[in-house]
Amino acid sequence: MVEITIRKRPRSEAVVTQRKFFKKTARGKVIKGIYGTMSFVESRDAMRAMDLVESNLFAPPIILLQTVIEEVRHRSLPLYNRLNALTKMEDKRIWVFYNEYRSTLSLRGRETAIIREEGESPNDRNDRGIRKAVAWYNEHIRMAWPTIRGHAPQQMPNVVLMTEDAENRRKAEKTGISCISVRKYVEGMKEPNQLLDLLAAEGSNDIEPTKAGAGRQSLYPEYLPTPTLLAGIKAGELHQGHFAANQYNYLEGSVSVPAYTKPVLLIGRENMNRAVNGDIVVVEVFSESEWKAPADEVIDQDSTLKNDDAENSGDEGDNEEDHFVRHEKQAEHTKRTAEKQPTGRIVGVIKRNWRAYVCHIDSTSLTSSNATSLSQQTVFATPVSRLLPRIRLRTRQAPTLIGQKILVTIDRWDVISRYPEGHFVRVLGKVESKEAEQESLLLEFEVPYRPFGKAILDCLPVEGDQWVVPPKSDISSEWRDREDLRDLVICSIDPPGCQDIDDALHARHLPNGNFEAGVHIADVSHFVHPDNPMDSEAASRGTTVYLVDKRIDMLPSLLGTNLCSLRPYVERLAFSCIWEMTPDAEIVNVRFTKSVIASKAAFTYEEAQLRKDDTNLNDELTEGIRLLNKLAQKLKAGRMAAGALNLASPEVKIHLDSSESSDPIDVEQKEMRETNSLVEEFMLLANISVAKKIQETFPQTAVLRRHLPPPRTNFEKLQDILMKRKGMTLDVSSSGALAASLDKCTDPKEPAFNTLVRIMATRCMLSAEYFCSGSVGRETFGHYGLASPIYTHFTSPIRRYADVLAHRQLAAAIGYAPLHASLHSKSHVERVMGVINRRHRMAQMAGRASVEFYVGLALKNRNEREKAQVREEAFVIRAFRNGLGVFVSKLGIEGLVMFKREIRFDADNYTITVSSSASGAKEVTISVFDKVTVNIEVEKDKNTQRGKSILPSCYQFKWTAT
Repeated sequence: MVEITIRKRPRSEAVVTQRKFFKKTARGKVIKGIYGTMSFVESRDAMRAMDLVESNLFAPPIILLQTVIEEVRHRSLPLYNRLNALTKMEDKRIWVFYNEYRSTLSLRGRETAIIREEGESPNDRNDRGIRKAVAWYNEHIRMAWPTIRGHAPQQMPNVVLMTEDAENRRKAEKTGISCISVRKYVEGMKEPNQLLDLLAAEGSNDIEPTKAGAGRQSLYPEYLPTPTLLAGIKAGELHQGHFAANQYNYLEGSVSVPAYTKPVLLIGRENMNRAVNGDIVVVEVFSESEWKAPADEVIDQDSTLKNDDAENSGDEGDNEEDHFVRHEKQAEHTKRTAEKQPTGRIVGVIKRNWRAYVCHIDSTSLTSSNATSLSQQTVFATPVSRLLPRIRLRTRQAPTLIGQKILVTIDRWDVISRYPEGHFVRVLGKVESKEAEQESLLLEFEVPYRPFGKAILDCLPVEGDQWVVPPKSDISSEWRDREDLRDLVICSIDPPGCQDIDDALHARHLPNGNFEAGVHIADVSHFVHPDNPMDSEAASRGTTVYLVDKRIDMLPSLLGTNLCSLRPYVERLAFSCIWEMTPDAEIVNVRFTKSVIASKAAFTYEEAQLRKDDTNLNDELTEGIRLLNKLAQKLKAGRMAAGALNLASPEVKIHLDSSESSDPIDVEQKEMRETNSLVEEFMLLANISVAKKIQETFPQTAVLRRHLPPPRTNFEKLQDILMKRKGMTLDVSSSGALAASLDKCTDPKEPAFNTLVRIMATRCMLSAEYFCSGSVGRETFGHYGLASPIYTHFTSPIRRYADVLAHRQLAAAIGYAPLHASLHSKSHVERVMGVINRRHRMAQMAGRASVEFYVGLALKNRNEREKAQVREEAFVIRAFRNGLGVFVSKLGIEGLVMFKREIRFDADNYTITVSSSASGAKEVTISVFDKVTVNIEVEKDKNTQRGKSILPSCYQFKWTAT
């Protein structure tokens, strides 16, 4: 029989051990410690104080109850994820107590688990559960610190419940539990000023109201109750949609709803009723007799409300009222009845889009600029985005925050306050510093930029950058069911400096007189397996984000720029799409296969073009490029004949001083070559071919991409301008008709005019989107711009998560590997598509903002070098009652030219007439599509505080007398 020895430890050692609390961090490290005060946080306070708890300055020992964590998860998944991350941080003393599971019956009854009583609300049940758990913990601590005979009484840790709920505090104190509000707790700490700013601006009996909230009349109507909203939507009396603010006029907004072809127009603050850009709102549409046209005047919030007092700004300003009345009169007398659109008001909000916003403090709103002053001030934080209202916040750090980019969160927007109220989160850095600007840009567009964690990096091959394709053998898993294509003459063609090479191509003659063409895509799905930490992170990021001098990768760089990248002269795993084509580029057949390739060269677009055009080169690689180009031209001709659109967007190339300094020195338009089109045509063909295959195999869950036809009303303005200014028609009855009429929009005297019209037509389009094939009707699968009945993204899995999913589905479709269960779930695919659609939009906007910032820096450097203003040609693209919108194609930027002098505005003919400042000079009429010359200066943008190109004066390229 086995002998079992039982040893008893001294009681004194046991007592000390019981006083220690243990925590395992994300890295597996165990932390223990003895603490004097243990704090419990109630659910709503955990949510409101999240920024406080995340601060490095706030590190008291906190016990999170399971009840609290579950309630936070139910209310807000993003906040739950932040809270969960806090429990794993090594520098935070936060422990989780699973009180819902501790249901052992003892002499004191059920320990901490409770059952909801009849008639008790879930909130009251949770509050009671929290009080029960804290009371039990108090008793547990008392028993763990017993009085030992002969020893002095030991001081026990204090157990405190932090809650802002006065009723909860009253009930807790009645049972002997020590309570304190979070705000009082912070006020009792050393140097609490910075921490107090991190608390949400929630109203309570302990917080003194601002002057703006005391005794004020309501500025906005109250929202209708949720049941009334839902019933109204169901009955068709109310309509739900996303609120979109107007970037030119802060007194206007709109909501697109399915019931109307034009968005519902919202005029004035009262009708916009506290909505913030991106909120999901419910609108009531007025009767048709009350419909109006949008204003034709630029109304800037900062200029109109510059004299507002942050502490006392509850009343409508005179300037704002003047603008609103003028807009009403203009709308009543407008002759353009065709431009009138559904008009209404917001009666409720379904879901807020509030988040942390990048802002700067408006220095004019400070009551004291003394840097040493610790008095609390109410100031305005101006968001970077013009689509957002100013945020009122109370801070003790106002003087030190001037000139800094900061992060501010909106907490509430009461009916008595003209502005939303929020709280300070953290400083990003000094205005115009590259580091602060870059981080603020990423935050503004919600780009995940945190470093990849250990769990993600552990998913990479253990060989690291020493991994290679193993020698070919029957037992090698890498070679299983793969074709050996290493002997094919394959090359890649990419932009300069490209490191994440997704695709490579080849073409060759076949003995039967046809051609073989192949697109070979990095086999990312070999390394990124479903449902592991790296896959989850890639799904969350959705896409790689390209900034001017930085790339925020979707996948760790070991994969993106090394093991998956189809670099030349090394063997790489690929997923190949290979066609047999006739000399007229008609497809005879297509096959898909996993493969191993060895690229023979990596070209830039320019290098490939020079090689193709060099008549002295006739090697196999050059001939392959020429053959690819010949086939691509025929493929493009076929697409255009089918009705595909040749649209345009402004693209510029920014020249940096060096890769180390990343200082911009100049800007120029990107040059598009034949080789750009070569790559584009074959990528399009691969995506279409893969889309057909995966949709045939998985008709309910195929990951596809579509581009819906735009409503004809989207083109009405552009059609009217073209007809009145140029006598040209724009047929939008189909994509083919639009393509044909765009081809006719030419001006022999101005070659750039056609490109301008294409850019303006592109802005009338809807955005393309990813979708799940089983979620929409088959008739809506088509891609309008490409004139293709079906489409997906397959060719860029290193930088797009949708392509990774398409790879998995294609692998299953050809029998290479079974499809993971998640891609058989329509609801799962729909949810992932929603995330990557949003990430894709944000990545595009972040890229454009980065270009705009660097264009501003480049122009500033040019100003300093040349000691003169930059002067460029521009096209007028919009006319306002008080200015012009112009587009500088060479720089890819737009700007507003605002006039301080008297001008006459002809809304029907899209012209303005400017009186000359010189005596005796004639008036000048400027119209949309006129070519002008603008002086460009760089000054701090009022909102972004970044250097921005402004257009202070405008001169016609050729003056005409009227």
